[in-house]
Amino acid sequence: MNESKPLQPVGQPEQVEELEREIQRLQAENERLKKKVKDLEEELWASKRQAAPFSKGQRKANPKRPGRKVGQGVFRNRPAPAASIDGEIVEAAVPEEGCPHCGGELEVVAEEWATTTDLPVQPQPQVTRYRVPVCRCSQCGKRVRGTAPGLAADQFGATAHRVGPGVKAAAHVLHYGAGVPVRKLPMVLKELTGISLTQGAMTQDALRRGEAEVGTRYQQLCGGMREAPVVNTDDTGWRVGGRPAHLMVFVSAESTVYQIRGRHRNEEVREVIPGDYAGVMGTDRGKSYDAKEFDAVAQQKCLSHLQRNLTEVLETKKGRARQFGLGLKDMLGQSIELYHKRSDLEPADYQLQVQQIDDALTFHLRHRILKDDDNQTLLDGIGLHQDRGNLLRFLHVEGLEPTNNRAERALRPAVIARKVSHCSKNQRGAAAFSAFVSVIQTATQAGAQSTIAYLRDLFSPPASPSG
Repeated sequence: MNESKPLQPVGQPEQVEELEREIQRLQAENERLKKKVKDLEEELWASKRQAAPFSKGQRKANPKRPGRKVGQGVFRNRPAPAASIDGEIVEAAVPEEGCPHCGGELEVVAEEWATTTDLPVQPQPQVTRYRVPVCRCSQCGKRVRGTAPGLAADQFGATAHRVGPGVKAAAHVLHYGAGVPVRKLPMVLKELTGISLTQGAMTQDALRRGEAEVGTRYQQLCGGMREAPVVNTDDTGWRVGGRPAHLMVFVSAESTVYQIRGRHRNEEVREVIPGDYAGVMGTDRGKSYDAKEFDAVAQQKCLSHLQRNLTEVLETKKGRARQFGLGLKDMLGQSIELYHKRSDLEPADYQLQVQQIDDALTFHLRHRILKDDDNQTLLDGIGLHQDRGNLLRFLHVEGLEPTNNRAERALRPAVIARKVSHCSKNQRGAAAFSAFVSVIQTATQAGAQSTIAYLRDLFSPPASPSG
């Protein structure tokens, strides 16, 4: 008699197969997560042990060649110092025994000059001593002190001995110009000048001058920026008292202005560039510059930013979805090439090529509906700027560049200072930073041979008419 087989529920094989597939999926997901955890652990360990915490972990495709450039980097190859510099003259001796090669008699046929420029081993600061007569009025009994150039009216008693404007200028240039942290300034100044200063004294002097001479000069630079024909602007992150802020820079051909504010809106930008600005403002694609308050301001959008946006979108596209981005990127590249070839072309030929690129770009960015959403976003945003003339304006305006590199380069010293000094502790410190860096960068931009001498002249009080 045959044994009866146990009955199986209807649909059980399908359920088993579904469970097996789910198990396989979970196993694959588990393996993927294990690998991700391992990669993150290795990345964390590498970040802790590496000497360069800001390294991206990838070598450049075409790194610069190691070593010095021609005429730079070796102490043996230097230009001759100025002839007006006084110094010790050492007479080089001729070998008494004659020619070192054959012993023959030597006769002078020419004379050469060589110099060695060095620092004194123990620098001695220049000290000016004032003998100040103190008088008393026989009529009213009040005390009257003598005066002299460089002597402050309140320089007596506990504050009789001070440092001059040159020392203060050197300290501020080292900090705001060269990026030396304030905590290291006392050591640097002691080694180079032999003068002892405290960190607090330098900070307090910077705050006072940021609201006085340097602050006045800073306000003049801000006002002059509104008259410049071309201004490039950009911003980067900053902190004031540990809170997020924005550091903005405005660069013209003659000056550079920095500004630190809690927010980066059109209101903050209009503090320097007003809504009725008659020049051209070079910017990136920040929303602050697209506000309606700037509708009357001619702008030039950074083509490098646009090309970078196009590259990011193209990396996610395939097939025909790449045509819009590739065509737009090629036209922008052609316009930049034409900008660099402008001096080699006849004016008529140049204008013809400008018109051809403008017509092609206008047709490519004409209003229409695209199937790809990302391409539609690019068309709507970039097409609006083409309608306003903000893409190829650099081909028509002298002194206007196709990129915003001028402003980005001006931000680099501030980015380094941000890593070293951890930004500003309070609003007064932020204002002093903006004023000092603006004045120093503008002096350098104007070709000042010494920013220390520039600040020293700014600090020194004007001579009296009788003097």
